[in-house]
Amino acid sequence: MVIYPLVKNPLLRRKGNKGKMESKTTLPLHSSTPLPRRIPNRVFALLYSAAVSALLYRHATALLRPAAAGSSLFISLSMLAADITLAFMWLNSQAFRVNPVASHPFPENLLHPPRELPALDVFVCTADASKEPPMRVAATALSAMAYDYPPEKLSVFISDDGASELTLFALMQAAEFAKKWLPFCKENRIMQRCPEAYFGSGFATFDSKTEKIKEVYEDMRRRVEDVVEKGYIADEYRSSSAFTRWGKDFTSLNHPAVVEVLLQSGEDIDDASCWMPNLIYVSRQKSHTTHHHFKAGALNALLRVSAVMRNAPIILTLDCDMISNDPSTPHKMLCYFMDKSVHHNLGYVQFPVRFHGINQADTYASEFKRMFHINPEGLNGLAGPDYFGTGTFFNRRAFFGGPSSVIGPRDPRLGPDHVVDGHIKDEAILELAHDVTRCDYEKDTNWGSKIGFRYGSLVEDFYTGFRLHCEGWKSIFCNPTRPAFLAEMPISLNEVVTQTKRWSVGLLEVTLSKHCPLTFGTRHIGSLMAHGYSYYAFGPSWSIPIMVYAFLPQITMLINISIFPKASDPWFFLNMFLFLGAYGQDLLEFVAANGTPRRWWNDQRMWLVRGLSSDLFGTLEYISNHLGIAARGFNVTNKVNDEAMRKRYDEGKFEFGVSSPMFVPLSMAAIINVVAVLGGFLQFLKGRGLEELLGQMVVASVGAANSWPVYEAMVLRSDQGRMPTKITIISLVLAWLLFVLISSIAKV
Repeated sequence: MVIYPLVKNPLLRRKGNKGKMESKTTLPLHSSTPLPRRIPNRVFALLYSAAVSALLYRHATALLRPAAAGSSLFISLSMLAADITLAFMWLNSQAFRVNPVASHPFPENLLHPPRELPALDVFVCTADASKEPPMRVAATALSAMAYDYPPEKLSVFISDDGASELTLFALMQAAEFAKKWLPFCKENRIMQRCPEAYFGSGFATFDSKTEKIKEVYEDMRRRVEDVVEKGYIADEYRSSSAFTRWGKDFTSLNHPAVVEVLLQSGEDIDDASCWMPNLIYVSRQKSHTTHHHFKAGALNALLRVSAVMRNAPIILTLDCDMISNDPSTPHKMLCYFMDKSVHHNLGYVQFPVRFHGINQADTYASEFKRMFHINPEGLNGLAGPDYFGTGTFFNRRAFFGGPSSVIGPRDPRLGPDHVVDGHIKDEAILELAHDVTRCDYEKDTNWGSKIGFRYGSLVEDFYTGFRLHCEGWKSIFCNPTRPAFLAEMPISLNEVVTQTKRWSVGLLEVTLSKHCPLTFGTRHIGSLMAHGYSYYAFGPSWSIPIMVYAFLPQITMLINISIFPKASDPWFFLNMFLFLGAYGQDLLEFVAANGTPRRWWNDQRMWLVRGLSSDLFGTLEYISNHLGIAARGFNVTNKVNDEAMRKRYDEGKFEFGVSSPMFVPLSMAAIINVVAVLGGFLQFLKGRGLEELLGQMVVASVGAANSWPVYEAMVLRSDQGRMPTKITIISLVLAWLLFVLISSIAKV
C-alpha cells in the first residue's frame, strides 16, 4: 500500500482558516473492490479478438482476389472501413473492462472537528438566462450552500457568462431566502436541500413550519419568475447599486467585469444566528475583440477570483442545473483527500452524473450509463476516470503543474499556496478580483495551456482531465448509493443531438491535435489509459460503421447482391458471434449497473441515432471550422421545458418537431431499412434462398426495429412533436437518390 504523503504538500498543510487535509485517524476512510466481471471480461476479450482477427483476414483475402474490382471493390472497401472502425473502437473499450474497481467512502470514520476541515470553493457556471432559467441557477446555489459543512469554510461562486441581471436578481433573492432555508434544513435534517425538489418530493412533511417556509419560497419564486417574464428589473427591486452597471451599452458579449458579494461569512447570519457561507456573483469582462474560450475561460476566471478571495484547497465544479442531493457529499469526498492510503498525486474525485425527471424507458438514453457509470469504474482500476465537467472535487494544486513540479501563475497571489489575508469585501481584494477577470488578463500567460482549465476544445472537461492525467495526477470515481448530484436533461431529440454534436466537434479537436490520446497519451499515461481516452476521442468515428451498416447491406440486398456469407457457411457464424457477442456483453454490463433491458434497448438505439446525426454532423462542422467556412461556437443546451413537450416525453414519444437537418440521415435510414425488409421478404417469396438473404435481413430488421419512433413520427402522429413534412419529403428524395447511386456503382 502506498502512503499518501500529505504532510509534504504545502498547500494541504496551510494554516489559518483553510484547515488541514491530514488525517489523524487510523480507521479506513474508503475501500477499493475489484469487480468480479474483470476475469470473464479478459477471457471473452481473447475469444473476441481472435474472431475480429479472423474477420479482418477474410476481408483481406476478399480484396486480394482477382475479382475484387469495380462494384465488389467498392462494397469490400466500405465494409472493411466499417469493420476496422468497429474493431478499433472495441479495442479501445477493453481499457474499461480489464480491471474495473468500485470505490466506497466511509464518512463515519472521518473524525475531524469542523475547524480542521479544509475550506471548499464551489464553482457554478451558467451562460444564457434564456436557456438556463435563473431560478434553476438559484436552486443549485441554495443546495450547495446547505451542505453539512462549516459555513465559514464554504464559498459558492457563480459564473454568469451571459451577464444577465435577471440571474443576479435571482441570486440576490436566493441569498435572502437562504437565511431561512439553511437553518430549516439543518434543524429538520433534510437530505434533499434544493427547495424545489424538496417541496415537490414525497418526503416533505407539511407541518406548520414547512408550510410557512414553502410560502416564503413560493413568494421568492414568484418574484423571480415575474422579473424573468418581463425581461428587466423593475425600479422597486433596483435597491442594489450592482444593477447600475447594466447600462444601454451593456451586452452579454461586451461589458465590464462584475464581481458582487451577495453573502459574506463572518458578517451575514441566518435566522438561527449562525454564520452564512460566502456567495459571490461573477461575470467576467467580455469584448468583441477578445476570444473568451467558452466555459473553460469562465472556470479559469472563477479560479482566479476564488484564489483572491478564499483560495480554498478544494474546488467543486457544478453545472447550473446540477443540484446537490446529499448534504454529506463533501465528507465523502474528504474520505479520499484525507486518507493517507491514497496516492499523493490525487487530482480530483469524480461523482457520477445522474438525472431526475427521466421517463421510465429513458427514451433518449439520458443516463449515459456507460459514460457516467460503467466506464468510470473501469478506469478506477487504472489512473482514474476522466473529468465529466460537473460533480467533481478538485485539488486546487492540480491546476498548477504536475504533482512534483509546480507551475505558478504570474501573480503569486493566485497561486495554490497563497494564504488570503483579509475579508472578501475588502476594497483591495475586490479591486484585484475585478482585475483578474479582465478579458485580456490571460494574454501572454500560461492560463489555459499549462495552468488552470485547458483551452483548445469545446469539451474542456474531457481535455482538462486528460491533460491532468498526462501530467501525473490521478483521479477516483466515487459512486455512493444516494446520488450526490441530480441534473436536468434535454427532453427533445433536437436538443439531445445538438448537445452531442458539440461534444463530437470538441472531441475531434483533441483527437486531431498534438495531444491525441493515442499518441501523446500513450507516452504519458500508458496504453490502457490512452485507449480509454481514445474511446471517447475517436467517438465521432462511430458514424462510419453506422452509416455503412444503415444503408449498404439493405440497398445491395434490394439489387440482389449478397455481401455476407450464406447461413450454411462457417463464416456466417463468425459474423453472428461478433454481433451477438458485442450486444450481449453490452446488455449484461448495462443490467449489472442497475439498468433494465428496455432502457438498454433505447441506449443502443440512441447510439445508432447519434451515429447518423450528431457524430456525422459534428465531423462536418469540425471540417468546416478548419476550412474557415464556419466560425467555432458553443451552443448552450436549452434547459427550459414546455409542458406539452414534457407530457409527450413522459409518454415515451420522440420529440422531433423542428426541421433539423440532423433528422434527414436518420429518416433516410428508417425509409431504406423498412423498404429493405419488405423487399427481402418479397424476394424470399419469389424463391430467393433464405441462406443468401439471412445476414442482410437481420441487419435490415434491426435497423427497422430501431426506427419505429421515426415511422411513428412520420405517419401516425399529429402532435407538435411529429416529424416535419419537409424533412420526410427531403428524406424520401435523398433515400431514392442514394439507392440509385449505389445501384449504379454496384452494376458497373
